[in-house]
Amino acid sequence: MPKDLSPASAAEKRRERKAKYIVRLNNALENYVNVLVVQADNVGSNQMQQVRLALRKTAVVIMGKNTLMRRIIRDKIATGKYPQLENLLPLVVGNMGFVFTEAPLNDIRKVITNFKVPAAARLGTNAPNAVIIPAMNTGLDPGQTAFFQTLNISTKIVKGAIEIQNDVTLLRPGDKVSASHVALLDKLNIRPFQYGLLVSTVYENGTVYDAAVLDMSQDDLMAKFAAGISKVAALSLGAGIPTAASLPHNIANAFKKLLFVSLATEYTFPAAQKVKDILANPGAFASAAPVAAASSAAAAAAPEPEKSESEADMGFSLFD
Repeated sequence: MPKDLSPASAAEKRRERKAKYIVRLNNALENYVNVLVVQADNVGSNQMQQVRLALRKTAVVIMGKNTLMRRIIRDKIATGKYPQLENLLPLVVGNMGFVFTEAPLNDIRKVITNFKVPAAARLGTNAPNAVIIPAMNTGLDPGQTAFFQTLNISTKIVKGAIEIQNDVTLLRPGDKVSASHVALLDKLNIRPFQYGLLVSTVYENGTVYDAAVLDMSQDDLMAKFAAGISKVAALSLGAGIPTAASLPHNIANAFKKLLFVSLATEYTFPAAQKVKDILANPGAFASAAPVAAASSAAAAAAPEPEKSESEADMGFSLFD
């Protein structure tokens, strides 16, 4: 047996690869605070290689055995320098991996999701997306009509071939693929699924959230932020506890009370005096607005100067 193929040599190579892997994952955990957790079900090695090449300059892709990954993360937590990694441990489940990056997370996710390949349905797997069979002429001979009837698909014979009359939802997301589903899709030469790395969760400097958050725009975030502030303000006002969110409302309510006191008494201040003047002589303020509106309307309706007779006859002015 050649020396490089001996059991001892093979074990030594495995130890070297393991040591390099530990160093690589440790360095990534120390140097990056942003991680995309990806699921790699039904992803081939060639597909993984394409993703790695596309992300070579912007991210580090690390896959591996879950037990080893958990051990490395626990060792980092045990040092006391990286307590935030505790939130990363529950994410190490199933066929998964890490994508470490300092680039915008949404940009990296777009690169990852670009690498999807069509795939045929496999028996026993769960459908990742809906499968709809369109109304079509299948080209199959009439002898196979019973097969479609088993799947409750309405058909008719047109020009010696089976034709599906209406669109049929064969599978919904999460449905288990049966042998009948596989046979039908094979007969129709349909590859209904697309497989690739799926970004499921985001780890950002100790904070973990669903990857769907990356789909939210700046306007969506601002709307949710404003709704949250509104709820905090309402809670603060109801409990009588001043907060930064409720402070504008507290000031407005205090002004209203001062205004009520001023209107009911002889005490006044500049803002209240304006209201008192309006209440004392509302006609003066009501007449001022129509006058201003009339003057602007008159200016807009003023006729343009008439052209001289010579200008009208010649079709141009002296300054043309």
